Amino acid sequence: MFGQLEGTGYEIHDAEFSSCILGSAHVERLWTGGRWCEGPAWFGGGRYLVWSDIPNDRMLRYDDTDGSVSVFRSSALNSNGNTTDRQGRLVTCEHLSRRVTRTGHDGTVSVIADNFEGRRFNSPNDVVEHSDGSIWFTDPDYGILMDYEGRRAQSEIGACHVYRIDPHSGAVTIVANDYVKPNGIAFSPDESFLFIADTGRTHYPDGPAHIRRHKVTADGASLTGGEVIAECTAGLFDGFRVDTEGRIWTSAGDGVHCLNANGMLLGKIRIPEVVSNVCFGGAKRNRLFITATMSLYAVYVNVSGL
Repeated sequence: MFGQLEGTGYEIHDAEFSSCILGSAHVERLWTGGRWCEGPAWFGGGRYLVWSDIPNDRMLRYDDTDGSVSVFRSSALNSNGNTTDRQGRLVTCEHLSRRVTRTGHDGTVSVIADNFEGRRFNSPNDVVEHSDGSIWFTDPDYGILMDYEGRRAQSEIGACHVYRIDPHSGAVTIVANDYVKPNGIAFSPDESFLFIADTGRTHYPDGPAHIRRHKVTADGASLTGGEVIAECTAGLFDGFRVDTEGRIWTSAGDGVHCLNANGMLLGKIRIPEVVSNVCFGGAKRNRLFITATMSLYAVYVNVSGL
């Protein structure tokens, strides 16, 4: 049996959270040795997880069949956020190349988008796919503000936006242009809402540290609204995922926060490092994988991810 890892545990803020966790399931540290781990993505067919170690310019692979970790890709062009599309392919946001790419089943990397109206993106950060095949991603400027996670450069666009890539034409459109530093992104289960984190407080003391909720239009191509539903009380909300009941499982400075669809804090999974992102995996999609500063963690929960 696994004992409880020091610095981990549960905080129950609402009774609903009690039904979401398994009291006998403890957080496991699966690997450590990164500099800033990000962007976990689960591949069910191969029973493995891929994630980014941005400053070390590599992507790593955790094999769930034997617990081994190996280098998936190096150089990884300072990759950040990743997701798997509905055909089981890897979609990646790359800081250094300032583009969004797709890795095919044969390993071929193709560019999905690298510019908006002829101007290069800042540094694509996190990404999600809509059921119609469109790709939605955030584009803050973290990768061009320094050489540590990309390459220092001037923004060609001059702002940080959220974009949609059309699945048929490849056309890129701005779907949200009022963010300071848009970051994590995820759809609600029925795709009627899109949640987006703003981490502007990283560079502005009074900047945003919250998650907003937008209504997705009936054609699935644009957004309306955008009210703030949750303010982070411990660091920043970075990457997050949604479970099948619409709850948001988000990174924060003290672990993983579980919010309901209206942003109310239900509970926390404490992690002894700053958490950057999460994803659901495993055969039943009930294992929460957590990237946190230098390490990869996992815990079984009593919910299933989308």
